[in-house]
Amino acid sequence: MDTSLLPFRHFLLGLAVVAVWGTNFVVIHMGLEHLPPLLFAALRFLFAALPGVFFLKRPNVPWSHLAAYGVLIGAGQFGLLFMALRGSISPGLASLVVQAQVFFTIGLSMRLSGERVQSYQWVALLFGIAGLGVILTHTDGSATPLGLVLVLLAALAWAGGNIVSRASKTTDMLPYVVWASLFSAPPLFILSFALEGWPAIRQGLVSADAATWAAVLWQTIGNTMFGYAAWGWLLSRHPAALVTPLALLVPLFGMGASAFWLGEPLPVWKIVAALLVMSGLVIGLLYPRWKAARSAKPA
Repeated sequence: MDTSLLPFRHFLLGLAVVAVWGTNFVVIHMGLEHLPPLLFAALRFLFAALPGVFFLKRPNVPWSHLAAYGVLIGAGQFGLLFMALRGSISPGLASLVVQAQVFFTIGLSMRLSGERVQSYQWVALLFGIAGLGVILTHTDGSATPLGLVLVLLAALAWAGGNIVSRASKTTDMLPYVVWASLFSAPPLFILSFALEGWPAIRQGLVSADAATWAAVLWQTIGNTMFGYAAWGWLLSRHPAALVTPLALLVPLFGMGASAFWLGEPLPVWKIVAALLVMSGLVIGLLYPRWKAARSAKPA
């Protein structure tokens, strides 16, 4: 197969995945209208683990890796993200800010490997910081300082999960995520009982309507089952350099969906912030690949 370009059908599949991941921020917002955030996250991972673990073979990785990934992605990434989306940041901006996980992943990888930060990585980081600075200096209710901190901590937890999954050297992410969810749900339920309390949990479950449960199930079926299965299928057939850049479109779908369905305004400052952060992501992800491709060309 020609690896210089994704076949059109495979490109559409990848586009569908990033569309699901981007618009999912709006779906989360819908679910949070009735459910407390930690309970919502706990239910998401409960349904991801059960009954999936009875149908998918456990990946051949240490239990400690599954536990670490489950806690980092469950209680860390999604627990904090859902808390932020409960009135502290808009879905569109959250879909953009959480992409800081790319910078955190690069930083953690270099810290663990002892590599030096390259000049292009500093440039990428400065673009990202500038974009976050634009968001922080605007107080129209789209994002609060608490919301930004929570989403950045969620991005850091996501980056930690990325490091763990790389160390696991797994090639099939769907069973990996399903089995790791066994370690995501329990701490989220415990935190929900401790921080949100039984009255709020009971009220959330009683008031949850069909749209709320559809949002919970979408986290499992759309976001996890379809998303990870399709993404893993593409990565198993094409070089990562062809597939992973599609993830740069997640914030575009996130901000677009939030503006379309929730009426989130898109003033000039949000567009500028998005362009700055996206520029940093493009430089950080694509520049080394462009440089390597250029070096590979015969003189």
